[in-house]
Amino acid sequence: MTWSIVARDPETGAFGIAVSSCVVAVGAMCPWFREGVGALSSQSYTSPVAGERALEGMATGLDPEAAITRALSDDRGRAWRQIHGVDAQGRAHAYTGASCVEWCGHWTGDGVSVAGNMLAGPQVLEAVVAAWTTATETSFPDRLLRALDAGQAAGGDKRGRQSAAIKVIGNQAHAEIDLRVDEHPDPVAELRRIFDLFWTERRPYMATLPTRAYPSGIFDPDERAAFIAAYNTKVHG
Repeated sequence: MTWSIVARDPETGAFGIAVSSCVVAVGAMCPWFREGVGALSSQSYTSPVAGERALEGMATGLDPEAAITRALSDDRGRAWRQIHGVDAQGRAHAYTGASCVEWCGHWTGDGVSVAGNMLAGPQVLEAVVAAWTTATETSFPDRLLRALDAGQAAGGDKRGRQSAAIKVIGNQAHAEIDLRVDEHPDPVAELRRIFDLFWTERRPYMATLPTRAYPSGIFDPDERAAFIAAYNTKVHG
């Protein structure tokens, strides 16, 4: 019912998930994060409990495979589950239950996991992987979205299109990116449109927020305006 990519940014250690499905508000249910521990997408016949348990296991030192296996150990519906993700060391694992609806499958690489079910075919996963592995010169969130774009172009969810989301968690109290399209005839394209607006209009403001190292942030209106102007000049010319 869903396809997603879960990855760790090797430069910053941030975790990111991009996901789409032909259900309302996929971003409200599938992505799971724990700062400094890992990120997971729990999908197919979604189990929020499995997502929570797997992150708890990873927090105790289990690798993703062991954590996911333990999280599903007493789940009588585990054959219907699909759950995958990465940890803070970049170790990836994916589980696709035997009863997940075709086409279903997964792929893992260094610091990245891709999985989907009820897809138009294996070409969806192949397109996501190809986009991810070739878009190495772009930013981490843009790379996630390019992978999601490619999956949609290859057919995506075989039932159609309805929702999409991207979330990136770093080492601060706020998410670096948290964008959702909960119901739209072309959700991945709409997510891209919103992301591009966020990247140019909202990202400079986000850089002024309080951080753990600098809990005051930039709050003076004139100082903030000057910082944002300088930021835009540096980034956009």
